[in-house]
Amino acid sequence: MPILRWLTRDEDVRAAEKVPYRLMEEDHELGYGDQNSGNMLIQGDNLDALKALLPYYAGQVKCIYIDPPYNTGSAFEHYDDNLEHSKWLAMVWPRLELLRELLAEDGSIWISIDDRESHYLKVIMDEVFGRKGFLANVVWQKRYSRENRGVLGDAHEHILVYVKNETLFRARANRIPLDEKQAKVYKNPDDPRETDPAKRWRGLPMTAQGYRPNQMYKIVAPNGKVHYPPDGRCWSMVEEEFKKKLADNKIFWGKNGDAAPSVIRYLSEVSGVVPWTWWPHDDAGHTDESKKESIKIFGGSNTADTPKPERLIQRVLQIASNPGELVLDSFLGSGTTAAVAHKMGRRYIGIEMGEHAVTHCVPRLKQVVDGEPGGISEAQNWQGGGGFRFYKLGPPVFTEDGQIQPDIKFPVLAAHIWFTETNTSWAKPHDQTPFLGSHNGHGYALLYNGILGDKAAANGNVLTRKTLAVIRAAQGIFEGPMTIYGERTMLSEATLSAEKIEFKQTPYDVKART
Repeated sequence: MPILRWLTRDEDVRAAEKVPYRLMEEDHELGYGDQNSGNMLIQGDNLDALKALLPYYAGQVKCIYIDPPYNTGSAFEHYDDNLEHSKWLAMVWPRLELLRELLAEDGSIWISIDDRESHYLKVIMDEVFGRKGFLANVVWQKRYSRENRGVLGDAHEHILVYVKNETLFRARANRIPLDEKQAKVYKNPDDPRETDPAKRWRGLPMTAQGYRPNQMYKIVAPNGKVHYPPDGRCWSMVEEEFKKKLADNKIFWGKNGDAAPSVIRYLSEVSGVVPWTWWPHDDAGHTDESKKESIKIFGGSNTADTPKPERLIQRVLQIASNPGELVLDSFLGSGTTAAVAHKMGRRYIGIEMGEHAVTHCVPRLKQVVDGEPGGISEAQNWQGGGGFRFYKLGPPVFTEDGQIQPDIKFPVLAAHIWFTETNTSWAKPHDQTPFLGSHNGHGYALLYNGILGDKAAANGNVLTRKTLAVIRAAQGIFEGPMTIYGERTMLSEATLSAEKIEFKQTPYDVKART
């Protein structure tokens, strides 16, 4: 497979390994609404933030949408978008690697980009996600009015779509709902003004291409006219299925009752349409629409630089996610992805650097929680509710030589141990038990920081008969081999072997995972 070379490539492809794991420290004053909604805003460099999320969310994100700087050569107020090309590639590569680790096996990543960098991005995406991971190049018509500058008017952007496993993603991808323009062919002949989907219908041809012996039967219309499939075609169903639809009044014979049979399909039975890769502005919004949304939210003097319309993100999330699933945007900008995910009932993680996280993202999402009526609110019947937590990046979990910091709390170390051992996220961050869980038939436990409730924290960090009994009691029905982390062990090698235990010492055996 061809690969892209640039000046600092060898260093950049290893950059994610060198990023330290950092703590995420909650700022309760900047959070808002229901704190148990599962939504997070993180302020800080997204490379550090993505690494910090790995122990908790690896393989958990169903849909990632990002709108990174396009390297257009212009100077934005909130982003340095004037990066030379090699620096842009150096910025993108390690972030893509971490995003891949956070993505679920049946998840997808959608990246907005323009013509200036889209082809280079496609090449490195092929390398990071594999050529088989490429699903589509969506073309979004961002403008609806002509401009008479330059040689060719800039009317579109790209959205590159990649998946980890195409088969798994296709099994869960959604169709997009029909709009009224698409649904106008579904009518109630007795009442053209009918709006009830259960009473609006159309007749679909009852033939299929090819020859199937059990689908070549004679059909007699109510007026006695005999029908056979036309040359080169057969009926689309076997005779028993046809008779059932006939009995259910699901067959239409034309206005005069003598036409070839067609199958009645009600609008309420239509799950949607398969989306094309061409997204015109009347379907997915445009830049003028997004500017107006931004002005309405932030006022004329504090608008976002290049916001995306809510309808564009809505279409992405309609296809790639379902209510309750986790969505991630690590270039959150003015908060559009989080706002749309919130209104659509998805959980979300949004990452934004600098004061922009506080000056734009927090106010916008507060308005959403309070029932802000703009954007897709009416289409989603959004009335408000939910909430989010706000986090800032704290100090590294590990020292420069790879050992744990002495003041790290139990849940933080437990999550890192679990991720290091299993390469999956830890699903029990609120559990206060030394048994962390089992994975592929192997158990993991941690004796650390007074988890057993001893008056002196260190007293419960030693593996003894007593602490082992506590671990056994917490492991429930699990009976397989186990790895136990602790300060030291008082059990003999023979006992550890008999109990099927591998002992690892903290802090020496706990290192940052690369």
